[in-house]
Amino acid sequence: METKKQESQIFDTAIIGAGPAGLSAAVYLSRYALSSIVIGDLFGGTATKSHEIGNWLGDEKITGFDFAKKATEHAKSYGVPFAVARVRGIEREDILFALELDNGETVHARTVLLATGIEHRHLNIPGEKEFSGKGVSFCATCDGFFFTNKTVAVVGGSDSAAISALYLADIAEKVYIIYRGGVLRAEPFWKKRIEENKKIEVVYDTNITEIQGAETVTAIALDRPHNGTQSISVDGVFVEIGADPKIDFAEALELRVDNEGYVEVNKSCMTSADGVWAAGDITTGSDKFKQIVTAASEGAIAANSIQLWLKK
Repeated sequence: METKKQESQIFDTAIIGAGPAGLSAAVYLSRYALSSIVIGDLFGGTATKSHEIGNWLGDEKITGFDFAKKATEHAKSYGVPFAVARVRGIEREDILFALELDNGETVHARTVLLATGIEHRHLNIPGEKEFSGKGVSFCATCDGFFFTNKTVAVVGGSDSAAISALYLADIAEKVYIIYRGGVLRAEPFWKKRIEENKKIEVVYDTNITEIQGAETVTAIALDRPHNGTQSISVDGVFVEIGADPKIDFAEALELRVDNEGYVEVNKSCMTSADGVWAAGDITTGSDKFKQIVTAASEGAIAANSIQLWLKK
């Protein structure tokens, strides 16, 4: 979409973020006969990077890429314009919001919906930054192919770590899961599959202290011995230790956030700022249960609240 051609248009809602929450809101707003624009640079959100989604109602099993494609096409079928860009800043102009995009263009809207999602946490250890893209990855489905028949380590103990390890086990020769805890936090479904997979070995109560290598990753150093040594030879390291909400605009919009940095919303997904809503993984809604279904639900709830607010 060419936002320059739309600079004179005032949208009912500017949706920042193109994941399940933002796309769901766009569909609902369109059905309420309201104009919206979706602004983002990853259509489908982090769900795009999921190897397998098995809990989206109506699809017994679907890849993250296919889910993202279907969701994006659904929103586009209603004529919703998309801006492939990032928002650099937001300012209030009387009763409107002016959103400055990183392509130099500006979008004006009566309301704003923040659906910016989360960003991956980093280990912040020696070698992580140096070998990023050279053996260190934050997306198994994006980079797994490059480790065919090789040895890799997945750091973390959540669902995302478990799913990544299982995906990599179909590609790599050996997969280590390095987890600081004594029991994986993943769902029983994923834990059972890991236990049954002979390619996967879980190393409990252990942290990686350094990622080592020359031009690419060759090994990881551990804070406790494993099989008599405090290092393991690997070709790649996949970091899956959780994520934090992306709340770049919270301060500018004077939004209330909780002590973990999540945007506080009420049952209608309204924030503390007049004319601003938030939905999906960045909010305190849905008991912070970060799922595609809860993000999509919050997007729908926010859209309904926005249309009622605009009518007033």
